[in-house]
Parts: sequence; C-alpha cells; structure tokens
Amino acid sequence: MSTTPKISEAEWEIMKIIWEHHPLTSEQITRLLPAPVEWSEQTVRTFVTRLLKKKAIAYEKSGRSYLYYPLVSENECVRAESRSFLKRVFGGATQLMVTSFLEDVELSKQEIEQLEQLLKEKKSQGTSGNSGKQE
Repeated sequence: MSTTPKISEAEWEIMKIIWEHHPLTSEQITRLLPAPVEWSEQTVRTFVTRLLKKKAIAYEKSGRSYLYYPLVSENECVRAESRSFLKRVFGGATQLMVTSFLEDVELSKQEIEQLEQLLKEKKSQGTSGNSGKQE
C-alpha cells in the first residue's frame, strides 16, 4: 500500500482546486482560490513546491508553463486524514468519536435514517474479527 502524504491545512486549499480542475498552472490555482483566501502567486508556488516534494502532485511542462495534476486521490487523502484524526484525538476508539459527534450535532430524520442504514450495512458485512479500530 502506498503512503499517503501528510497535507497541511493550507495545502488542502491548493489540493481541493487541483482535484477539481486539473491540470492547471500556478496562476490558475491562484485565481481559483476561494474568496477568504488571498494568497499571492508566490505563496501558491511555495505550497505547490511542498506538494511536489511530498509527491501529492506532479507536473508536465506545456510550453513555458507547468501544469499540475494530483498523484493522490481526494478520497485517499480524506481517509488518511480521518484515520490520523481518529488516532490522534480519540486514541483510535471509533465508538468514542461517533458518540462525541452525535451528542454535539442536530440531525434531521433523514440523516438519522441514513446513519441507521449505514450501520445495518456494516452489521450485515459480518464480524470478521475487526473491532472497528483503524490501524
């Protein structure tokens, strides 16, 4: 299994744009940043360089420009970040995390039904000896 790079909060802003619109130049990335983020093109290039070093993205040369594209999927990064969060904040205890979130948020009837369905599907997958904890 390949190692998913650890992406900082600021790098996530860049990655979200690259995942949605690739391939793009750093100038295009700068223009596509969401309104509250006002980074200079040089700042964007710094984050792009970091992402290249982490092997989260790669590039191809097109004339005088570099076009950046992802090497890792958004889903892969979300899963890795979720596992890291679970381990770091809840000591890997999935039940503790889910309970904590459920106690703090209001859920619609539809959301509750979706969660119930997901739990039924997990239950029907059987007990393969996995306690629900991630590695």
